[in-house]
Amino acid sequence: MPPFYRVSLLAASVALALPVHAEDTKTQNDKPGDTISVVGNWLDNPDTSTVLLNHAGARSIVTQKQIHEQGDQTVADTLRGVPGVQVRDSNGTGGSDISLNVGVRGLTSRLSPRSTILMDGVPLAVAPYGQPQLSMAPLGVGNLQSVDVIRGGGAVRYGPQNVGGVINFVTKDIPKDFGGSVSAQTQGASHGGLKTLNSFSLGGTADNGFGAEILYSGLHGQGYRENNDNTDIDDFMLKTRYAITDHDELLANFHYYDATSGMPGGLSAKQYAQNPFQSTRPWDQFEGRRKDMSFKYKHQEDDKQFELLTYFTDSFRGSSIESVGTGKNVGQNRLAAYPRHYTTYAIEPSYSQLFRFWDMAHEVTVGYRYLNETMDEKAFQSGWYDPATTFSVPDSGERYYQHTSGGTAANAFYIDDAINVGNWTITPGIRYESIKTHVNDSFANISREKQYSQPLPSLNVMYHLTDSWNLFANANTSFGSMQYFQLTKGGSGNQPAPGLTPEKAHTYEVGTRYDDTIIKAELTAFYINFDNQLQYIDNTVGWTNLGATKHKGIETAFSYDLSGLSHKLDGVSVYTSYTYTKAETQDGAFAGKDLPFYSRQVFTAGTRYETGNWVWNVDSYAQSKQSSPGTGTQYITDESADGQYGNIMGYMVWNARGEYHFGKEFSNLTVGAGIKNLFDQRYFTRSNDNNFGKYVGEPRTFYVQGSIDF
Repeated sequence: MPPFYRVSLLAASVALALPVHAEDTKTQNDKPGDTISVVGNWLDNPDTSTVLLNHAGARSIVTQKQIHEQGDQTVADTLRGVPGVQVRDSNGTGGSDISLNVGVRGLTSRLSPRSTILMDGVPLAVAPYGQPQLSMAPLGVGNLQSVDVIRGGGAVRYGPQNVGGVINFVTKDIPKDFGGSVSAQTQGASHGGLKTLNSFSLGGTADNGFGAEILYSGLHGQGYRENNDNTDIDDFMLKTRYAITDHDELLANFHYYDATSGMPGGLSAKQYAQNPFQSTRPWDQFEGRRKDMSFKYKHQEDDKQFELLTYFTDSFRGSSIESVGTGKNVGQNRLAAYPRHYTTYAIEPSYSQLFRFWDMAHEVTVGYRYLNETMDEKAFQSGWYDPATTFSVPDSGERYYQHTSGGTAANAFYIDDAINVGNWTITPGIRYESIKTHVNDSFANISREKQYSQPLPSLNVMYHLTDSWNLFANANTSFGSMQYFQLTKGGSGNQPAPGLTPEKAHTYEVGTRYDDTIIKAELTAFYINFDNQLQYIDNTVGWTNLGATKHKGIETAFSYDLSGLSHKLDGVSVYTSYTYTKAETQDGAFAGKDLPFYSRQVFTAGTRYETGNWVWNVDSYAQSKQSSPGTGTQYITDESADGQYGNIMGYMVWNARGEYHFGKEFSNLTVGAGIKNLFDQRYFTRSNDNNFGKYVGEPRTFYVQGSIDF
């Protein structure tokens, strides 16, 4: 076992040996009639340790300070290093700064289809049921206040596609006092050009209870690969809030996102050996736009809470992808364009009521969501051309060759009861999904419809050992509906490919969490039984039932504020995390083999030192090897000539950063500088989609930061 993995296992052992003090054995649940107030929405107020200590499952919160000190430029960057979460570098048709490729606990990471991913409680997917992939993740990182990652225990409240948990990106709160901030971060490497992240916020709250805030986050510039030089992302938000009374408030958010980014494409093994930063695909790019609005009414008292959330989204995403000819068209290329439009409308009322009797407190929550989504997808092709002689965007002989449309109407009901008795919190619950989806392919003369429903029970249990230490266990059922392209690819007539069914999974966790502000630690063991996962073969066969997959492992995290040891160490903290995952196919030719594109071991470690006006950071990230085995009868481990198949080596990178705060007399001016991949470790990933091949990881990258408040 590599030395850095042995270090992380030692940290996990320390986490289990945390001290227990007899005087801390009372909890907030000892006198439920006096101390418990209604919680309501689990996603509210995610920046407190209390939220984590009272959640009966694995959960992590990435704060705005961490996002800033990590030098993050995309929403994908914010999730790297969260226990159990693996972020795949941009690749394939998800190979732009606009996409999000996140896998949880060995689940597929390509375009993040296995997790419910939200922004302030509103789904980020263009169509949460029929098209959950995030080839467009419409959110700028500069608008974030925190990221709430619920890996377990949340399936009854949020869905669909929640086998990989729930990820909620929380945008900046409207401030109480009027003010604003401006920040900029520019980074560049020895390859490519400069890329700059800018952000701006301005707002406040008046004495009459009305508050408003304008937010902007923009990412512009060139990446470290050739033909990745047109990243232009602009994200605007207007947030408003009106406190009608001490118990009632109205919130309205308006959001506009516009983005374009190049996709440099994959390389063959030979091309990668010659120059891993080159690109052979000058025309490939992705663009997207989203307009959305959400409205929430909230009434809250000590023993009851009512929320009514409604939202509407209008999304466009399109890509241009070059393909290489075969047969009589060898030596020629063709450019295809894929414009796609989606709308989503939803209404979600929920009500929580606290009941107290005997020595127990019950918080019963009932919720409902109606969601209606539409989709319209088209495809166009250019004529064949010689890439050696074509120097302008090819558009001759354009052919309109594909058009599908469809929609989904989904009703979701849930009820749960958080029972507090003594030091125990026991929360049984059930979610019920009822879905009707349809899709039409006008060129293939296909019209297909599916209707199904599914009860999804859950049980979360937590025991408070002390105010700072809990034990938890849970069992949850997750569900993923049939997606539009799964219905149209393969099959015959108006019948989809045989054997296709909605995906269902059972997730189990047992763990512990400790937080006394000096020491923070967590340890979780998990097991996922994915009954009927679907797998794409090719355009002829379409989708097939991969069968069961099983995912198991442990997640640990540990941090220590060393000022608890000595005042001489004030401002010094250390942290580490380690995740072991084993995710295997249970059926077919690859039975007992690892699933593709995940690492069995992921490790992080770092330290933070704050002294006077200075802040210093050093951290590392490491992951073990991954597989890209193909979909045939042979599990491929040796690299294929085209670069899309074969093992992917593990790697470890180090990062360093320094920052200086000038203080209030200089409008809280802060300047910082850092280096990502300090030792220029070369690493790569692969893709086996339309942009298949080998993709180099980020080289040594330098960045500078600056911000002011006013």
